[in-house]
Amino acid sequence: MNDSDQQYDFIIVGAGSAGCVLANRLSADPAHRVLLLEAGGADVNPWIHIPVGYFKTMHNPATDWCYRTEPDVGIAGRSLQWPRGRVLGGSSSLNGLLYVRGQPQDYDRWAELGNQGWSFSEVLPYFKKSEDQEHGADAYHGVGGPQKVSDLRLRRPIAEFFIKAATQVGIPFNKDYNGETQEGVSYFQQTAYKGFRWSTAKGFLRPARKRANLTVLTRAQTTRLLIEGTTAVGVEYLKGGQTHRAMAAREVILSAGAIGSPQILQLSGVGPRALLDKVGVPLVKDLPGVGRNLQDHLQIRLVFKTSQRTLNDEVNNIFKQAWVGLQYVLTRTGPLTLAASQVAIFTRSNPNVERPDIQFHMQPLSADKPGDGAHKFSAFTSSVCQLRPYSRGYLEIRSKDPLQHPAIYPNYLSDERDHQVAIDGIKVARRISQAPALAPHIIDEYVPGRQYQSDEELLEAARKYSQTIYHPTSTCKMGHDESAVVDDRLRVHGIRNLRVVDASIMPEIVSGNTNAPTIMIAEKGADLILEDAHAS
Repeated sequence: MNDSDQQYDFIIVGAGSAGCVLANRLSADPAHRVLLLEAGGADVNPWIHIPVGYFKTMHNPATDWCYRTEPDVGIAGRSLQWPRGRVLGGSSSLNGLLYVRGQPQDYDRWAELGNQGWSFSEVLPYFKKSEDQEHGADAYHGVGGPQKVSDLRLRRPIAEFFIKAATQVGIPFNKDYNGETQEGVSYFQQTAYKGFRWSTAKGFLRPARKRANLTVLTRAQTTRLLIEGTTAVGVEYLKGGQTHRAMAAREVILSAGAIGSPQILQLSGVGPRALLDKVGVPLVKDLPGVGRNLQDHLQIRLVFKTSQRTLNDEVNNIFKQAWVGLQYVLTRTGPLTLAASQVAIFTRSNPNVERPDIQFHMQPLSADKPGDGAHKFSAFTSSVCQLRPYSRGYLEIRSKDPLQHPAIYPNYLSDERDHQVAIDGIKVARRISQAPALAPHIIDEYVPGRQYQSDEELLEAARKYSQTIYHPTSTCKMGHDESAVVDDRLRVHGIRNLRVVDASIMPEIVSGNTNAPTIMIAEKGADLILEDAHAS
């Protein structure tokens, strides 16, 4: 072991959506020595910075952890790929760029569960603090923050027809789903600026790296926490084939994400006693909730063949490919600026639901699965997901080997209450496709196909034709019950000087994409850390 006795005030594990924010905010005071550890490399791959580049960076071991779930009976025994960023910026460097905050009621619900300080009125200032909104500041948006938020730079006729069709079936147009209300149909907002992806590495970390008190180590994989008694004092990590240690005078902060953070806790002896006994990790603290309460958004993908030309036609034609490339180089517009989806819908699966419980991602293209090449025919994709699923999964380490991926069990559609929402979501998608503005342009429902009609058949289709939207959360949930891992100041129960600050602390998944809420969590987490540091 190469123990270089590195000393810092704060050690942040993971330079992803949350870690880059923390590195910026905690190092703003030159008195704080901050170490940021990232298992992946620098964000130098040019495809990271081209918005549509997620087709190249997902499932690429150079930038992606390349996790896979265990076979899941809820989705017909399939195993899904779960991309997670393994690079500076984490998943904000390879996600679909969609900027969605969720619903105010999501955060009010967190507060109702006993988490003081997490109501919507209390977290809204942190959303605004991070944001540099293209349309300017108002009651819900900020300007001047490190996170650029802009409109899409791509429009296609099929998307306009889709939006019109949604309004024809009673879904209102909403120009700002991150504003007063989320419900409605609109184009997505994205984390991009002038045609480039705007990750947290670019917005938060890059300007902070010039600070002498911030050390950033890439290709440094944290293997375990160093805990003396019940106090976290540092971390152990691998870099250059050698084991190193770094010591924290104040705090260790896990920001390794909803998979990495619980994995590191379990490897360090903090987790369910039975699991740690089984794999031979000495118990430090019996915390049954570590790795439990796993939640994700499962999207059911409908693909419609169209008479209207779509992006499929552009990406499958070598001459049009050349034009697409030239258009991007010259104007930073066109298909290479495409976020993961163009059109967002937040609506209700049935009229009796109190607030929107399903979300659509409409793409003016189609493929057999995300990351695959586009179909050879004109088509668009209309994916629908349940925003607040009842199903819960879990993950657990397989052994003491920190380089072995944990076993991930999402348990999709395991709660029967999720079945009807999946069925009704497909029905809403079909109603939109049959509206006057869209129906004349549709040739056929390619996936799942009109042969699926009864509720039983639609549930079967949901199991067969669904994919993750890459929103794992809640595996180190915030709260005060027996299954909680952190308190409402994000401190790990029973371990001093240790926090978790990332999407894993969500008690319940938010109603939408998870990158913007994760940035907010880090903004608030940084304030909590600094408040406690100043009070000590």
